[in-house]
Parts: sequence; C-alpha cells; structure tokens
Amino acid sequence: MSDVTFQNNVLDQLLSGKELPSFKFELEKSKGKVIGDSFGKEATVEQLPISKGIAGVSMCIEPGAMRELHWHATAAEWPFVLKGRVRTTVINPAGQTETNDFDPGDIWYFPRGHAHVLECLGKEPTHFILIFDNGYFSEFGTFSITDWIGHTPKSLLAKNFGLPESAFDGFPKEEVYFARGAVPPEAIPENLQGPRVSPPETHKFRMLAGAPHAIFKGGREWRVDSTRFPISTTVTGVILDLESGALRELHWHPNADEWQYIIEGDLSVTMFGSNGRFRTEQLHVGDVAYIPQGYGHSIENIGDKRSRMLIGFNTGTYQAIDLSAWIAGNPLDVLATNFGKPHSCSRSFCARTFSYRQINNISSG
Repeated sequence: MSDVTFQNNVLDQLLSGKELPSFKFELEKSKGKVIGDSFGKEATVEQLPISKGIAGVSMCIEPGAMRELHWHATAAEWPFVLKGRVRTTVINPAGQTETNDFDPGDIWYFPRGHAHVLECLGKEPTHFILIFDNGYFSEFGTFSITDWIGHTPKSLLAKNFGLPESAFDGFPKEEVYFARGAVPPEAIPENLQGPRVSPPETHKFRMLAGAPHAIFKGGREWRVDSTRFPISTTVTGVILDLESGALRELHWHPNADEWQYIIEGDLSVTMFGSNGRFRTEQLHVGDVAYIPQGYGHSIENIGDKRSRMLIGFNTGTYQAIDLSAWIAGNPLDVLATNFGKPHSCSRSFCARTFSYRQINNISSG
C-alpha cells in the first residue's frame, strides 16, 4: 500500500471529519486528454481526494495509434480490456521482453518502472481501464520516450547511441503521448534485436476466458490475485456481476483499499466510517468509487437488469471479512450481551444469519 500517512498512523484529515467525504467520481464524464480519436481520463487524488491508495484511467486508442513507449516511476499498472484488441510489449530490468495480444476480458500487469507500449490492433478502437497501485500517480506525468529524447541534447544522444547528431533530425521535440501510424500487422513481428528472451513470468492473464471464481444466487464473481497471476504482486482484480436487487453484503478488507468502476448497471454503494458516520453513493456506468482500507461497505444493484463492476485492490493477496460471518463466528452469550438481547433471540438471529449465508450465497468469500 502506498499511503504513507496510513502506514505511519498519521491522522488523515479527510477521513477524520464529522462527515465522510464523497467517494464517487464520474470518470467517463471528465474531459481528460484527447488526441484525435484517442483519449485518456484519470481519477487520482486530484479528482477524487479520498483515493490515496489507487488511481485509475479510462483509455481509448484509435486504430493505427499507440500509447507511446513509456514507463511509470511510481506505480504498477493493471488494466482490464473492455472492448477492442490491444498489443503490448514490455521489458524488465533483465532485458527480457514479452509481446502479447489482448481481447476483451483480458488483463495485464506491469511492475513499477517496467517500460512498455500499448497498440490498438485491428480496425476497431480499443477501450480499457487501467488501475495503478498509487493514488498520487498521474497518467499525465508518465515518463515517455519522445519527451526524454526530445529534450536531450543531440550531442548527448549521438554519444549514447554511437550515431551522428544528424540521425536525430526530425525527432519530436515534445511528448507525443498518442503516436499515430499504420495498423500493426496481425502476426507479432520480431524485435529489432532479433529473437526475444522471455521473462520467467508472463504479464498476461485471460480473466474472463475461464469460469467465474464463484457463482452465487445473486450473481457471480471472477477474482484474480497473485495466487493465479503470480506477477501481479501489488494488485488484485475482480469482476462482480449482480442480478437486479442483489447485494454484496456488508464487509470490509483488512489489507487493501478498493477501487470500483461501473461497466454496466446502476448500483448503490454504502460506506461505514465509525462514530456513526455512514454515506451512500449512487453509481452509474462510467463512474468510479473508492473505499479506504478497513472501512465497512456494501454494493447493491438498484437497477432493473444485471450490473457489472470492475474492482481493484492494491494488494496481491485478497482478504475480506463479511459481517454475517463475523456474527456467526461468535458464541451466543457474547452476542446476547453485546446486543442486549436474550439468548433465545440471539440463537434465532444466528440461525437466520447462517441460513442466509448458506442459501443466498452473496458473500465473496
């Protein structure tokens, strides 16, 4: 986790007030950066101040365009492909490279500082959501190759590459960000240096190509953490489908912040922050929300059709504690005393709680 104030037990002024702050941002309604028919829109602490541990980006790349060669100095990257096709090439510190093609439902993970490029494949635009494990990270502060070369003296470039200074005539002087050219070939071409030396762990995972992690009466869930996708050591991703009226029950995550993006449907998300503080946000397609580590919350489908939510956690190991499981895991006398109820009432409440969990199966486990 990258929130230093949390790690050092420093009072968070935003979360310590009498009222909980808003935890919602309308990402897809924001302007972002637009070049041609490609765009990048971000949600960082600047747009959503509560989101100190995770930042997110909605990116669309038009056919023949690429998100130019770049790296992120302060955040790892975990994207989910919504539509279209993407090709990525990444290099690690050992000089090993990997090029992969991605379809809707696929994900990738690039550790901090690993340089990469993102290309739109085919004749249709591609749209994907990127999750970064640092809320202070800005996509528009990325280290891009044209920005670097464009501001480096030609004499230094010539010496570095063993080329005449004239070799760098005509190079861009400013960051290109989205470079545009021909549509990439369907077959993955060779690297400039020849055959690739593949890294020990792949950067690609086909998240929705397999069966759901779990199926419940009220919905289904795909979950990918480092136990299934070993290279993804700092991000866990979830796709949560809820039927109309279904509820992801009250719960919390002991080890991570939670970042949500609404793909389909209308949802109501609640957050509990101690001292009687409780806040509800209505989320719609293209909205994002953020739940700080350890804060109680629930997710409810309030629409008339199935909803789909992308959820990211800034940890490679998923953990959750459900309220019903906590209650059912305590002795009757503890519950009776805690709630000021007779044992018979507590026994009935426990039995119903256990039955509710077993029959309705709405917890994420």
